Amino acid sequence: MHSQARSLSSLFRAISLAIIAAMLMAVAIVPAWAQNSVPPTAVQAARMPEFASKLAHPAKRPGPRTSPALARARMHRGPLDSNDIYDNGPTNGNTDAWTINFGFITSDSFNVTQGNNTSITGMSFAAWMAPGDVLDSVEVSITSSENGGTSYFDQTVNFTQSGCVMNDYGYNICIETASFNGPTLNNGTYWLNLQNASSAAGDPIYWDENSGPSQASESTVGTIPSESFTILGSSTTSTTTSIYQAPCPRRQSGFYDLHDFDLETAASGVAVGPAGRLYGALANAGNQGAGLLYDLAQTAASWFFSSLYSFLGGTNGNSPNSVIIGPGGALYGAAESEIQCGPSGYYNCGLIYKATPGPSACAAGLCSWNETPIYQFTGDADAWGGTVSAFDSAGNLYGISYLGGGASGNGVLFELSPAQGSWTETILHSFTGGSDGAYPTSLLMGQDGNFYGTAAGGGTYGAGVVFQFVPSGGGWTENVIYAFTGGISDGSTPSGLIQGGPGIFYGIALCSSGWPYQGCIDQGNEGAGVIWSLSQSGGSWNFGQLHVYHGNECNVSNLGEYRALAIGAAGELYATEGAGYTAVCSGILDVQRDWVVVYGPLSMFSNLTSDANGSLYGSSPTCGFGNDAMVWKYSP
Repeated sequence: MHSQARSLSSLFRAISLAIIAAMLMAVAIVPAWAQNSVPPTAVQAARMPEFASKLAHPAKRPGPRTSPALARARMHRGPLDSNDIYDNGPTNGNTDAWTINFGFITSDSFNVTQGNNTSITGMSFAAWMAPGDVLDSVEVSITSSENGGTSYFDQTVNFTQSGCVMNDYGYNICIETASFNGPTLNNGTYWLNLQNASSAAGDPIYWDENSGPSQASESTVGTIPSESFTILGSSTTSTTTSIYQAPCPRRQSGFYDLHDFDLETAASGVAVGPAGRLYGALANAGNQGAGLLYDLAQTAASWFFSSLYSFLGGTNGNSPNSVIIGPGGALYGAAESEIQCGPSGYYNCGLIYKATPGPSACAAGLCSWNETPIYQFTGDADAWGGTVSAFDSAGNLYGISYLGGGASGNGVLFELSPAQGSWTETILHSFTGGSDGAYPTSLLMGQDGNFYGTAAGGGTYGAGVVFQFVPSGGGWTENVIYAFTGGISDGSTPSGLIQGGPGIFYGIALCSSGWPYQGCIDQGNEGAGVIWSLSQSGGSWNFGQLHVYHGNECNVSNLGEYRALAIGAAGELYATEGAGYTAVCSGILDVQRDWVVVYGPLSMFSNLTSDANGSLYGSSPTCGFGNDAMVWKYSP
């Protein structure tokens, strides 16, 4: 009897030890950094030795880390799709991320606005994970409140992983996409909850934080910044929207929203640098609200935003406009200053600045660029609010000002020359308002080494000119190569000059200098804007009318104009255009085919540039997520 009791006691002891061992093994499987009552974020985990060893250590970091208070970078899976029910989508990839396994739950709100009976069919989100790890599945639930209330859907879902790129901390940032038979929802606000994520490696999986407009919560922390995700689905009810009231932007093939900012601000276009990197300026962003320089770098199918420099105001400058890329990759541009010019000090004199990268070794991508004002415009004889356009081979910088240049105030062409750490200005030409033109609007260095540009006024007919400056006796001599008549064939107020090839230039003009528009004539249609060409042949210049804005692109009558031009990969000509009056819209026009390839609201398309592959880029002050500023790309 005693022997049997001892045997049972031994059996119970063995079972108890096995249970304890299993429990210890289970605890051992959960990493130490994931056993806290409050989970470490991805950035906190990256500083923990036991997890940091699993991360990659990039030899060269992408650049300065994004400030979530300033901007949200978008790593979108492609063009906006017609079955996007809700897109909280900008993926920062460098700010932080929140755990969705080891018992922790992260929730984010989303809205259904497509109408009642909207069926949810899938989702995508951005995940942070150790290099080489692959997400298998996540428990996805949709509820009436954060991780609670009425449950409309709760299921373990398998995900497909794509588009992985490495961030500053050594994590892979991947787009996770899943299709499933979700609930049918009516208009309203709901919560998406992610938990119990599983992967082969068993390491923490994190949901990317993007500081967007939605509400988000973590099960142990409470309120947190919002996360990046997209809800997919379809609705049995829909409404037809006119092109003037189309979403920002209208969803069309080939159009990409590269980056959304979190404020409405003047966005002055982008410059395309080496390796397709984009550079731009915002007028009232940055830490001081005085302006911001930024770049967007593409890695695989993703775009990463970097805040390069926040203007300080005062003598440092504020409200920067578009940038150009100079020698050594430095950025140059114009900004407002403390000094006023013109009658009664009505105009801002402005300044020209140079911005250069910080140290090459930059911990965690937190280093800012350096900015130096290289020339402060000083008064009436100087340029008022001058802008810079081009460099010559000697490193001299050239620009124009719409006003200034003496008593006439008709604008100037100027040069800034570097010497011994400073820059010296030389006024190359002060426009008189006579036959030489007035109020210059564009300037470029031609392929032949001469300068070409447009002036909005002056000339033989007072309607503006296209000018050429050629080197002569240590200076520059102006030739007026075309004087606008203000008539139905050419219009007036030229601007937007670009070069299409040797001896061929394109530009834009208005069809009248007065109000109401008197119209140009194209195939019997009266219009408000004209695209023109100038080609050189046999020592003379020939003017051609290429396209007139005749209103049918936006279904409005004769009240539109062109804003910018760019050349495509095969030499095709593209223009941005906009119309107003009873309705508003803007678009990108393929000039040769007379076809508007993308539509949007009035402020959507105003600036335009292209890269070596023929993709078009621009910015909008109000058409990003939440009607804030954005940067876009269109690939024909």
